[in-house]
Amino acid sequence: MAIVLIVEDDAFIRELAGMMVDGWGHHTFLADGVDAALRILRADQPIDLLFTDIYLHQSVHGGCELAQLAVALRPGLRVLYTTGNQITDKMKNSFVVGGHYIRKPYTPQQLQISYDKLLAV
Repeated sequence: MAIVLIVEDDAFIRELAGMMVDGWGHHTFLADGVDAALRILRADQPIDLLFTDIYLHQSVHGGCELAQLAVALRPGLRVLYTTGNQITDKMKNSFVVGGHYIRKPYTPQQLQISYDKLLAV
């Protein structure tokens, strides 16, 4: 069982992703943005994987910057990025080492394959 932090500003997508991941036997924490995610990351709670949207509303920092902060707080944290928007080369270059990307909309099967790859490392 892995512990996954899902950061998504769209409540429906956040809850749906959480239900899928919980259904695979993992435990999830859900955050609606960078501030909530950082509160969870700074707590004394184990986290195995950060699954973050790249474009987060109401945030100075996006998912790419959140991932950088998260890995600084928790070295070795695995990161999965997502967005339905176009990503730039600059964004791709800012992905943490070993970070993966899945484009929205993703199917439950695509998401599970991405999780399995990252969690098997």
